[in-house]
Amino acid sequence: MKSSRPSLAACSALLLGLSALLLSSGCLAVAAGAGAGAVAYVRGDLNATLEGSLDQTVRAASRAVQQLEFVKVSESKDALLGLIVVRTAADVRVEIKVERVGDHLSKVNIRAGIFGDEKLSLAVLDKIKSNL
Repeated sequence: MKSSRPSLAACSALLLGLSALLLSSGCLAVAAGAGAGAVAYVRGDLNATLEGSLDQTVRAASRAVQQLEFVKVSESKDALLGLIVVRTAADVRVEIKVERVGDHLSKVNIRAGIFGDEKLSLAVLDKIKSNL
């Protein structure tokens, strides 16, 4: 008996087509705002590429956390990665990961809660961008 489920290749092709459609329609650019190379919200994670060195972006994220009045759980950084973990007043865990892409380019990943919270993640990203 043949399965009625679509194949992995068909799903991949569909996702690729939708991604191309979103990129060409400007939907991601609208979500990205000024100063960001690319922003995507996928499976609860908000990913953005920002203009700024690793050190600048980690400092901007740390300032954003203070301005949003989150409680800092931990912060660590090395030459390639910075990680800040905080909790909101509603006790939502937010993890901000900053990875070095180049001398003046960083990838930021924000995860709010277990399943993700796009609105909260975008608020954190906007605050980080305003501090860069």
